[in-house]
Amino acid sequence: MDENTDDLTRARQAYAAQDWATAATYFDAVAGQPLTADDLAAYADTVWWLGRIEDNLRLGAAAYDSFLADSRPAEAAQTATVLGIFHMARGDEPQAAGWLGRAGRLAEDLPDSPAHGYLVNFTVVEASLMAGQPAAAVDAARRVQDLGRRIKAPDLVAVGLNGEGRALIRSGHLVDGMAVLDEAMVTVLDGRLPPFISGTLYCHTIAACHEVADLRRMARWTDLAERWLSTLPTAVFFGGLCGVHRAQLLLLRGEWAAAEHRALQVVTDLDGNRIDYAAEAWYVVAEARRLRGDPSASDAYGEAHARGRDPQPGRALLRLKEDDSAGAAASVRAALAAAGTDPLRRAPLCVAAVEIAVAAGRLDDATAAASELQATAATYGTSGLVAMAAAARGAVLLAEDRAEEALPVLRDACRRWHELGAAYDAATTCVRLAAAYRSLGDAASAAAEVAQAEAAFERLGGAHRPGPESPGGLTRREREVLALLAAGRSNREIGEQLFISDRTVARHVTNIFHKIGVTSRTQATRYALDHGLAAAR
Repeated sequence: MDENTDDLTRARQAYAAQDWATAATYFDAVAGQPLTADDLAAYADTVWWLGRIEDNLRLGAAAYDSFLADSRPAEAAQTATVLGIFHMARGDEPQAAGWLGRAGRLAEDLPDSPAHGYLVNFTVVEASLMAGQPAAAVDAARRVQDLGRRIKAPDLVAVGLNGEGRALIRSGHLVDGMAVLDEAMVTVLDGRLPPFISGTLYCHTIAACHEVADLRRMARWTDLAERWLSTLPTAVFFGGLCGVHRAQLLLLRGEWAAAEHRALQVVTDLDGNRIDYAAEAWYVVAEARRLRGDPSASDAYGEAHARGRDPQPGRALLRLKEDDSAGAAASVRAALAAAGTDPLRRAPLCVAAVEIAVAAGRLDDATAAASELQATAATYGTSGLVAMAAAARGAVLLAEDRAEEALPVLRDACRRWHELGAAYDAATTCVRLAAAYRSLGDAASAAAEVAQAEAAFERLGGAHRPGPESPGGLTRREREVLALLAAGRSNREIGEQLFISDRTVARHVTNIFHKIGVTSRTQATRYALDHGLAAAR
């Protein structure tokens, strides 16, 4: 046995053992020698696991040519399908379309094979999900499963089940969809699937949980995915994909520095090769920076946007933090219009819309967004959506001076956020809960909630409070109204300047009087002057 033959044998053995680093070393050593189609395909797969995407695409194309030369069209079609998927992940649609077209033409003349199933899954199931057509995705996913059962391909059955589950969830059939997703993942957990398929299904499942804000299930699957990754010698891309979801969970739990660090590592690993995940990683970076008060948050939103990720609602909330409530409201309205009718895409935008509208005193807008969010939570019923809806409803009731109704709703929201480990959301809800207690004359309970919120904010660190500190616990809009009141403006004049109704101004004035303990405009003016809240004359 000569040296090249010895190296090739070692490469094959290492590849079979999923020791991709060792396999790549030996494949690289024989790269200049003629390789069989199977060796080229194994070599391409090996370097993919190491993150060498350019080498992967080059070797995959060579394997395709070699399979055709060997009159193995089924293997060539499967290779072309994978190449199409990889090019699409890089954002190179023309190359992706070319390779998928090749795969489709080859498959036309073949008996049923895995290539047929993966083509349908990518070009119909995934495309239908992206286009917001879940019913079409369900039908196609079931065809993939049927094919997998006929040709005894458990990987196709699992892929089809996963697609069906995600499509059912998008249709609003959460319980049925989650059950189908879990069924698909049983095969993954049993270790019966190729590692590429296992990794893909982990990522799809976690992303589906994130989309519907099923935060407990998302955390569980992320833990299991990381445990699976720990059994592999290396997995650059799946490590990065899983890293995005871990960063999202860290963001939720208020571990902002860790979330940013993890997300930036994902950018390093995936930028240019999985542009969708790199874009999501930049969005996590932007959110972490916004919550910490880092001025470079705006740049990070721009990086996400440049990679195709809508920077909303984060960019609108950043404008609110900069005291541009009108600009924030315009941004979130535009984002809601762009989101169309998809309730899951609209849900996080509605959360932001409530916060922005309450701050701007546009209570009709806040009520509409909170009602929509409540309907979405009723349809899907996941832990995160229910907590979001309760917090939004409580915020609106409080802004409408209905503290007695707001109190139990806010208490429920606060409990739910604590159970989910969402430290920042729990703390901001505590602030509103304190305002409800204060409005009802319970100063002791208000003080306790404020103390709890302040302790949480201190642990979180950074300039992350929902708004600047204000005497009397006044909101940003209430401070604006008080400043104009102290300048001698009538309710009508205040409404005209702030673009809100007379009724809304009157409600703000009532809330201000109650919070600062006065009974007349003269007393309110004196309070504003004494506390530096009066506008300069």
